[in-house]
Amino acid sequence: MTSAIRPIGLLDSDQVKSVISAATLAPSTHNTQPWRFRCTPAGLELHADPGRGLPVVDADGRELLLSCGAALFNLRTAIHALGAHPATTLLPRRDDPAQLALVRPFAARRPDRRLVRLADAIPRRHTNRTPFETTAIRASVVAELRHAAEAEQAWLPRLDADQLGQLRELVQKSHQVQLGNPEFLAEWRYWTGRARHSRDGVPAYAAGAMPADDGGWILRDFGTRRGPRRGRIDEDDPLVVVIGTFDDTRLDQLRAGQAMQRVLLTATAAGLDASFISQPVEVPAVRAELRELLGGGLWPQIVLRLGRGTPVPWTPRRSLADVLLVDARVGE
Repeated sequence: MTSAIRPIGLLDSDQVKSVISAATLAPSTHNTQPWRFRCTPAGLELHADPGRGLPVVDADGRELLLSCGAALFNLRTAIHALGAHPATTLLPRRDDPAQLALVRPFAARRPDRRLVRLADAIPRRHTNRTPFETTAIRASVVAELRHAAEAEQAWLPRLDADQLGQLRELVQKSHQVQLGNPEFLAEWRYWTGRARHSRDGVPAYAAGAMPADDGGWILRDFGTRRGPRRGRIDEDDPLVVVIGTFDDTRLDQLRAGQAMQRVLLTATAAGLDASFISQPVEVPAVRAELRELLGGGLWPQIVLRLGRGTPVPWTPRRSLADVLLVDARVGE
C-alpha cells in the first residue's frame, strides 16, 4: 500500500494518506464503499468500483455515483483544510467512464473556516437509524442545509405539510414494492446484518430502528437478514428533506452526491444526526411520482431524515490497501 501513496503537489505522503482516509468515511448504499483512488503525478484520481455496485436496487448506477460524489466532497474538503486548493475536474476521460474525478492539489489556498468546520465533521458524521428527538430544528440551521446543497449545484426544496404527507405515502408504497421483489431481498440479505468483523456492508450492531408496524415514516431494519422490516417511529415529525437536481445525467448525479455530503456534514457540525429514506428514489415508478410531487422540475436524488438521535456505533470501512489502485504509468 505504501508504494501506491506518494506526494502529490503540495501534499506529502502522510497528507495524501489522510485525505484518502477522509474520503473513505463517506456514506454509501448498504455501506458497499464503491470507490477506489489512484495517486498520479497529475493528481488524485477517484474511480468507481463497478464490482461493488448493486444490480437490483441500483440498476442504473445512480446511487453508486451519489456515493462516490460524497467521497469526492470529503476528499476536496480535507485537501482544502490542509491549505491546498483542490482543483477538480469531473468525468475527465471519455474513454474511461469509471474515472469520475481528478483532483489537483497544486496551488496554495488559505483555508476557509467554514470548510475547515466541515472537514472537522468528517470523522464524526455517521448514519443514525434510531428514532429522533421531537425538538424542532432551528430555521437558521435549515437555511444552512439549503445553502449547502445549492453550493454544490443541487437544491433542497421547501416541502409543505401536504407534500410531506404525500411523501410519507410514497415511502410506504415503495417499501412494499421492494418487499415483494425476491431479487431485492436476496441482495439486501447479502449486504446487511453482517458480523462484527466485516469491513463492509451493514453490521447487526448498527441496525438502528426496532421493527414495528405503527405507520409513519418507514425506516429499514438493518439488523436482520430476513428482510428490511418497518422501523419503529415514536417521534412526531422529524425534518425530512429531498435533495434534487435539474437534470439526471451522470454529471448531475456526481454533483448530487457532493451536495448530499455537504448537507450531511453541515448537519453534523450543527449537532444533528441523519439517516436515509431511500425507498422512494430506488423504485423508478415511485421516483417519477416524487418528481411530480416536487413540481416536475427537479429530479429527486436523495431523501434524508434529520434530527437528534441516541448515539450509535460507526459502520466499518475497508482498509486503504483495498481502495488504492496501483499506477502502472509511473513505475508500479
